[in-house]
Order: sequence, then C-alpha cells, then structure tokens
Amino acid sequence: MSDPTLQLEWKGDVAIVRLNDPTTLNAITLGNIAAFAEALDAVEARARAMIVTGAGRAFCSGANLSGGMGDDVAPEEFDAGSALETHINPLMQRLHDLRLPWITAVRGAAAGAGASLALAGDMIVASETAYFLQAFARIGLVPDAGSSHLLVRTIGRPRAMELMLLGEKLPAQTALAWGLINRIVPDDKLEADALALAQRLAAGPASLRAIRQVAWRAVDADWQEALSAERSLQLGAGRSADYREGVAAFQGKRAARFVGA
Repeated sequence: MSDPTLQLEWKGDVAIVRLNDPTTLNAITLGNIAAFAEALDAVEARARAMIVTGAGRAFCSGANLSGGMGDDVAPEEFDAGSALETHINPLMQRLHDLRLPWITAVRGAAAGAGASLALAGDMIVASETAYFLQAFARIGLVPDAGSSHLLVRTIGRPRAMELMLLGEKLPAQTALAWGLINRIVPDDKLEADALALAQRLAAGPASLRAIRQVAWRAVDADWQEALSAERSLQLGAGRSADYREGVAAFQGKRAARFVGA
C-alpha cells in the first residue's frame, strides 16, 4: 500500500482492511484515506466480503488534528470541512456503494469520523472494550462523515441528539441495546469472530450484493423507491448461477454451493 498506516490482508475471499497506526489510535489522515481508496480497487476486483478494523487497542480515533486548527489563516478563511469534500466524503460514499458486503470489527475507541466509519458497515461486530464517541461538540464542530444520517436513521432522533449534543461515550453494551451494532464478542476473539462472519458472507450467493443495496436504499429512499429498487435488483438476482444453484439445492435437500456469480 502507498501508506504504512493502512494495510490490506487476505483470508481467502475475505479482504481485511486494517487501520495501522496504534500510536495515534489509528487516526484518519489524507494519506491513509488515499491508501484506503487504493485498497478498495483491489477489494472490489477480488473479494467477496470485507472486514474493516484497527490495529492495537482502538478502532479509530477520528481525524488527525495534529495539523492544527488553521492558526495560520484568518478565521473567515479557514475551512474545517475541506478534507470532507476532497477525501472523507468520497471514501464514505464509495463504502456506501460497495459492490460486496462488508463488516466492521471494533475494539476500543471509535471516535469522531472513526465512529462514522465503524457504523457504516453492513454489520458491526464490537468487542467488550468498544465504545462510540461523537466527539465533535467537544471541539466546537459538527458531526460529519455521515454521522447524522447513520445515527438518526438507526437509533432515532432523540438518542442521536443525545450522542451528538453531549459528546459522551456510548459503550458497546448500550450500543447493542439501542440496535446500533449487531453483536458483542470477547476482546480476544474479535478478529476471529469477525472473520467467521465475513467468511459466511463470502460463501453466500451473488445476491448478497443486491441485498445490501436494497437495505441501504430503504434507509435512504421512500417506500415507492424501495419497491422499485427491489424489483430491479431481483431481475439480476434471478438470472444468476447462484439462484439456479440455490433452487436446485433446496429441491435436492442439500447445502448450496454458491460461487458468487
């Protein structure tokens, strides 16, 4: 990869994208965002499922603020959102539109834009030490990288407001109770359990790609648009080899052997 703070690993058909800068709790930088985009090129060409995780004791501490607060420019000229427009938002949009299912494996802190990344996965597996923090209000900023959309549409406006306005840690147990994540596993089993889940997805039919599309469209769209999307995607799914295999396996009372096409 072009940046050492991001690694791409492979476990068969499963790609593991790992934020790899434990000294900063895997902070997001312009360099590793570019490397992430590069990794996704390889992922979409080869993988059938993906895991995004962090090295060490944290998932991601958010954007790296070591560059300062724009002290070298006049306040009216400083743009705290420029990196969103050029780097972060394009990455989040690409992850949203990814052509394969993906999950996040979260240990320790998922803060700021790191929380957005953690919660953007199709499924979220958290360790017992995981917590999610909307840190923006603590430094006078607004939630970004899709936080407002993800939170309000997943757990509702009152709880989302609480997280964003107060900037308090949300521990994994509460996140699970609120329906924000899928499951909690022991800290030392996080990667193994996430890999087992990803391998199940990788062994699934090609229609999993369409399933994630209709799910996200249901979040983003109105009822009629959701119905239309389901109808359109069902056309392609019904013409796939995996559909024919799935029906044959059902009729033959055996396990299906999907090939992802």
